Amino acid sequence: MKLSALTTFLESLAPLSYQEDYDNSGLIVGNPDQEVNQALISLDCTEAVVDEAIATNCQVIISHHPIVFKGLKKFNGKTYVERVVEKAIRKGIAIYAIHTNLDSVMTGVNARICETLGLKNTRILAPKPNLLKKLVTFVPLSHADAVRDTLFAAGAGNIGNYSEVSFNAEGTGTFKGNEAANPYVGEVGQRHKESEIRIETIYPANLESKILMALILAHPYEEVAYDLYNLTNQHQQVGAGMVGELEMPLNEESFLFQVKDKMRTHVIRHTRLLGKPIKKVAVCGGSGGFLLKHAIAAGADIFITADYKYHEFFDAEGKIVIADIGHFESEQFTQQLLYEIIRKKFPIFAVRLTEVNTNPVKYFI
Repeated sequence: MKLSALTTFLESLAPLSYQEDYDNSGLIVGNPDQEVNQALISLDCTEAVVDEAIATNCQVIISHHPIVFKGLKKFNGKTYVERVVEKAIRKGIAIYAIHTNLDSVMTGVNARICETLGLKNTRILAPKPNLLKKLVTFVPLSHADAVRDTLFAAGAGNIGNYSEVSFNAEGTGTFKGNEAANPYVGEVGQRHKESEIRIETIYPANLESKILMALILAHPYEEVAYDLYNLTNQHQQVGAGMVGELEMPLNEESFLFQVKDKMRTHVIRHTRLLGKPIKKVAVCGGSGGFLLKHAIAAGADIFITADYKYHEFFDAEGKIVIADIGHFESEQFTQQLLYEIIRKKFPIFAVRLTEVNTNPVKYFI
């Protein structure tokens, strides 16, 4: 299939608009129209991974971390980033990254961590604002149900655990068509009054083109009247980190042993234990220190993440246990997540997990 079919699917699950400003998710190397018949999945895209793709005849590498975070001005092969990009281009191998956009969705990286740790009642720890918009349109009574149904089918009207959400109010619309008009109701040159329904519904901003196309196709009027509003509301199903609960509380030592085992980590760096049972757990794959205040505000007993610096451990202030399990360790199951997602959608498309351990951190045990 074309590479674009694969990337479009991935972006329907984790839209690029959900990535952080510093990130570089998306197609980094390659032509969207190139044919691909096998993909290699990895956490990082290193030279060894590109060599593996060549050896196994994979035309695309799907990695969690982007190989390029900022612009490259030279291609002299002096850095591993330059060498990876050069080799991939020479061999015709596409590189696609799905990073903080996959971190931010309810079914993404942090959801897999919660699942691995057996957490229940999970939710986003720090929901993102400014991702939602509101559509207001005016529809004759005879077509109100059809327009609503079409908008809902296009992705509008979802709030948390509720779908097909809208507000509706009856009123009277007026209009007068000129000589070039072809009105659905009324006469050209005469003011017409029509009983209408004002429909208001919410939608993710990244679906705007699809929503508006659906509205125009379903609406009977020649000129469709609608208003669009930017919302600062938080999107409760998109954001950083997650928080959930254990089925039964565990003492701190028992829970840390469980984390060490289930997350396959050699060592856990943590703040002093507080002598309290662990029930509510906050997690963030990768560098999650920026979420500490959110974890405390959520009432979490422990915050599991990575890349904590020495002085940052003091920020716990006896309110929470910080547990740094390592960056690679916190995100390693992302590879399996991507494998399962792609295989489910494209069951006859060849997908393989890398056999390269890309973790640059080694442990002397």
